[in-house]
Amino acid sequence: MKKLLGLWLLWQVSVAKPTPKASELTNRLQPTIFATTMVMIHDVVNPPAASRFYTYCLLGAHEIVAQQHPEQVVSAQRFVQQWKPITISTSGQYNYQIAALYCILETGRLILPSGYMLEEEQQKLIASLQKAGYGQAQIDLSVGVAQQVAQQVMQRAASDNYSKLSTRLRYRPVKDDAHWYPTPPAYIEAIEPNWRTIKPMLIDSCSQFKPVLPVTFSKDSTSRFYKLAREVYTIGNTLTPDQRFIASYWDCNPFAINTSGHMSIGFKKISPGGHWMNITNLVTDQLKLSFDQAIEVESLVAMTLMDAFISCWDEKYRSNRIRPETYINRYISPRWQPLLQTPPFPEYTSGHSVISTAVAEVLTFLLGDNIGFTDNTEVIFDLPERKFSSFRQAASEAAISRLYGGIHFRDAIEDGQKQGKALGNFVIDRIRKAGVRPLLTAGR
Repeated sequence: MKKLLGLWLLWQVSVAKPTPKASELTNRLQPTIFATTMVMIHDVVNPPAASRFYTYCLLGAHEIVAQQHPEQVVSAQRFVQQWKPITISTSGQYNYQIAALYCILETGRLILPSGYMLEEEQQKLIASLQKAGYGQAQIDLSVGVAQQVAQQVMQRAASDNYSKLSTRLRYRPVKDDAHWYPTPPAYIEAIEPNWRTIKPMLIDSCSQFKPVLPVTFSKDSTSRFYKLAREVYTIGNTLTPDQRFIASYWDCNPFAINTSGHMSIGFKKISPGGHWMNITNLVTDQLKLSFDQAIEVESLVAMTLMDAFISCWDEKYRSNRIRPETYINRYISPRWQPLLQTPPFPEYTSGHSVISTAVAEVLTFLLGDNIGFTDNTEVIFDLPERKFSSFRQAASEAAISRLYGGIHFRDAIEDGQKQGKALGNFVIDRIRKAGVRPLLTAGR
C-alpha cells in the first residue's frame, strides 16, 4: 500500500510540473515582439521613432544571448557605435531565453510612451512559464537579469540625442513653390525634422549615404520635373485593381485620417518598420531558426531600420521637396487626390524605398535569396495575406507602391532604393567583419 501511495505521489508531481520543452520559448519570441508593435500602434508612433524603439527592445535580448553563446551570436559591442559591454550580476542559474524574452518587454515598458501596457504581457509570460514547468526561483533570477540589462540599454538610449529633440526650435515650413508644405486632410506638422541628430547604430553618420540631387523643381510643362508629376497624376487616374491593392497593402501610415463632412476619423496602422519586423518574425518562424538565431536576425533588422530612417530623414529635410499632391493641385489639377493619404514630411527620398531595400539586403545576406514567404502583416487591417518569392521582391513592391499611391515621384523611389542598397551593403560589410555569418545557404 505504501509503495502504491509513493508511486501515486510521484505521478502527481510529474503531472503538476511537466518538463519544459526548449521550443516553447522560441515559439514565444514572435508574440513577444508583436506585443511591442501593438503598443506602438496604440500610441501612433511615427515611423522613425518606431525603428528606434524596436532596436532598443531587441538590443538587450541580443546581448543576453551573445553572453550565453558568444561562439554563435556576436556581441553588439563588436559592431554598434559606442556600445558599452553589458554586465550581468547574478548568484544563481538563470534561463537566458526567459531573460531575453522578458528583457524585450521590460525595455518596451521603460521606453515606449504607453509602455505600462506591457506589464500585462509580462504577467502573462510568467504565468505561461509557470504552467510550462519552469521553477519560480529560475524565473525570478531570469527576470532579475532582464531588468539589469534593460536598465543598461536605457542608459544607451538616454545618450542618443532623442531626449533633445523636443528642445530644438519648432520647424517652420518654407513658403515657396519648390518645398514641402503640410497636406490635406489634416495638414499635420512636419514629423521628426531633426531626426538626423539621432546617434546611429551601425553607420558612421546620417549623411554617409547622401543620395544624388533630386530632379530640379520646375513649373515648365516641358521640364523633367513636370513630367515626373504628370506620371503620378496619370497613374493615379488609371490605377488597375492590382496596383490599388499593392498601394494599400504597403500604406503603413500611422497618421491616416478619413474625413466625412466636418467629422475626422483617425485609423491606427502599423509603421513601415513594423511591417518588416513582422515579416522577419514570420520568416524566422517559417525557417525554424533556433532562439539564438532568431534573436540575432531580429535585432540586426531593427538596427538596419533605425539607421536607414536616420539616413533617409537626413535627406528629406535637406532637399525638403514638395509632395506630388501639392504640385499637381497647383499646376495640373486642383481637385486631384492621391489614393493614399500623403504623409506629413518632405518627399525626397521615399522612406519605404530606403528602409525596405536596406532590410531586404541584410535579410538576404543572413538567410539567403529566393526565400519565399507568405506575409500576413496586414490581416489585422482587413487585407489578405500576400505571397512573395524573396525579400528583394517584397522590397521592390513596397517601393513602387508609393508611385501607385500617389505620394512619391519616381526619382524619389529609385534614388531611395539606391540609397537603401548602399546602406544595406555597408551594414552587411560591418557585421561580417565583426564575425556575423549567414545563417542559411542561399535558396534553402
